Amino acid sequence: MSKGMLAQKLGMTRVFDENGKQVPVTVLSCGPCYVAAVKTADKDGYSAVQIAFGETREKLLSKAELNHLKKSGLGAFKHLKEYREFSGEVQPGQQLSVSIFQAGEIVKVVGQSKGKGFQGVVKRHGFGGGRMTHGSKFHRAPGSMGPGTDPGKVIKGKKLPGQTGAKQITVRNLKIVGIDEANQLLFVNGAVPGPRKSVLSIEVLK
Repeated sequence: MSKGMLAQKLGMTRVFDENGKQVPVTVLSCGPCYVAAVKTADKDGYSAVQIAFGETREKLLSKAELNHLKKSGLGAFKHLKEYREFSGEVQPGQQLSVSIFQAGEIVKVVGQSKGKGFQGVVKRHGFGGGRMTHGSKFHRAPGSMGPGTDPGKVIKGKKLPGQTGAKQITVRNLKIVGIDEANQLLFVNGAVPGPRKSVLSIEVLK
């Protein structure tokens, strides 16, 4: 059985453990999250809980999306996420608290990395480039494209310039350092993907 919630990344800070050691943490705002739907094996073929996060205006959602949420007595929400084999009994429309997590649990965090636009091979792949001296005609270019006569084409997978970042990143084995139930905050050891205010998925590893 697993459990999880959607959260918003607030930023990084530090806390001190019982031995006075400094621990870098990411602060995540987990509330409010609501149960949008409960999937069962008998009715849907699998067991899962759908979580709604991020209230928004009704006109930004389609009628199908609004009616789906209204079945659970909810308004308009931006983000929906299903968690398979959710631990604990929950009901549609129920508000979830950060208290479902416990300090010391190991979680995985899924988010979208920072988008950096179209970049060259030096920034995108870490190429060294050529000399910056006078007379050099090779500075930050990708260099040779590949074989000439056979097969006479650029081989698939060649590291070239292109879109950098803005990809789904999963970071596993992060430890929950602390929980602030009053403010619905979660303190996770280490860094997580994405910029500030980005939406992340937090799931406890089995």
